[in-house]
Amino acid sequence: MNALNRSLLAGVALAFSAGTSLAQTTVKWLHLEVNPAQIKIWEEVAREFEAKNPGTKVEMQFLENESYKAKLPTLLQSNDRPHIIYSWAGGVLKAQVEAGVLQDISSQIGDVRDTISPAALAAFTVNGKTYGLPHAQSQTGFLYNKELMAKGSVDGSTIKTWEDLLGAVRKLKAAGVTPITVGGGDKWPLHFYWTNLAVRIGGKAAFEAALQGKDGGFEGETFQKAGEYMKQLVDLQPFQNGFLGFKNPQSTGFFGDGKAAMSLVISTVYHQQKALAADKVGITDDKLGWFDFPTVPGGKGAASDTLGGINGWLLTRGAPKTALDFVKHFVSKDVQMRLAGANFLIPVVKGADAGINNAFMRNIAQNLARSGYHQNFYDQDLGPSVGRVVNDATAELAGGSMTPRQVAKAVQDAWKQGN
Repeated sequence: MNALNRSLLAGVALAFSAGTSLAQTTVKWLHLEVNPAQIKIWEEVAREFEAKNPGTKVEMQFLENESYKAKLPTLLQSNDRPHIIYSWAGGVLKAQVEAGVLQDISSQIGDVRDTISPAALAAFTVNGKTYGLPHAQSQTGFLYNKELMAKGSVDGSTIKTWEDLLGAVRKLKAAGVTPITVGGGDKWPLHFYWTNLAVRIGGKAAFEAALQGKDGGFEGETFQKAGEYMKQLVDLQPFQNGFLGFKNPQSTGFFGDGKAAMSLVISTVYHQQKALAADKVGITDDKLGWFDFPTVPGGKGAASDTLGGINGWLLTRGAPKTALDFVKHFVSKDVQMRLAGANFLIPVVKGADAGINNAFMRNIAQNLARSGYHQNFYDQDLGPSVGRVVNDATAELAGGSMTPRQVAKAVQDAWKQGN
């Protein structure tokens, strides 16, 4: 073989080697989003990132909410674990940090740190180390169907107090309308009642005292009263038939199909009820309303206090550098404004809320901006073992097999055992 041929073969081998190396980095991104319209934008963002980073492939992986929670601990111990995972922050994040399955990105986020709301970034920081980046905020409250509410002569915009809500349930039942739908089979949607009531009854001070074991901890007056108020609602039988067998997506679709007047949900269900309705249209904006969780007599929590989430993306141990680069791109102002403009999220990046052009989403953004106390979901904030007890016990209360006192005691016992 002459020198020229050897040179040509060497060049081909080098080109092949370079091409192979360019295709070697696959970023595995595990999410639980079900809305096709939102996923479409996510896919566009991923392809744009790939175009700017030759040799990188962003592989989107999906698990349904409950499967995600059940399978994630095993996945994180696997050699084939995803590089980017969805997170609600809180105690579950802390448990993952303690298990050593996450990557400390504190020294790598650079200028991104200054673009994000400090409170949102703090949610993904444990013991001074940052393990992920937030991308959205949410609030729990009641979505309602104006047409069904009218059948019971109820105006959702006037529901401000707990007694207002109970009165609306009574009127709707008398009119033959299912007042509330809930995915009781997943349990966590029922914990929204107990925890929102605790926020209204005791405010931030009661929760912080309970964490420190003061005033009876989670067995104290605030949390027993939360159960007592919840039982008042449960005793009216407000939920759809078989609610304890309904998974949350099924309940969301039930609402979107116009079969129940109200649903206590995360604000993101505004879109999900459309995607999960049988006709993929759901309740249109002109027929859809929202009211914040009602106040209770003598409650120490402010009416502006909110319960909801700060959601984001965590980097798992051993994730390639391009995984973090992608997450930084995903939470950039440009992408946040695009998603806000499509009304898919309340952004965490400063100034990106200017992209919100939808009245419903603007209202949620304003609520969160006004909130002096934003409480993360208890089943996330208190960690996986205590959170499981919160969900189980509140579902038992809804089903009539536990009393308010027993619920509070179960949560306190779980908290003491884990701390």
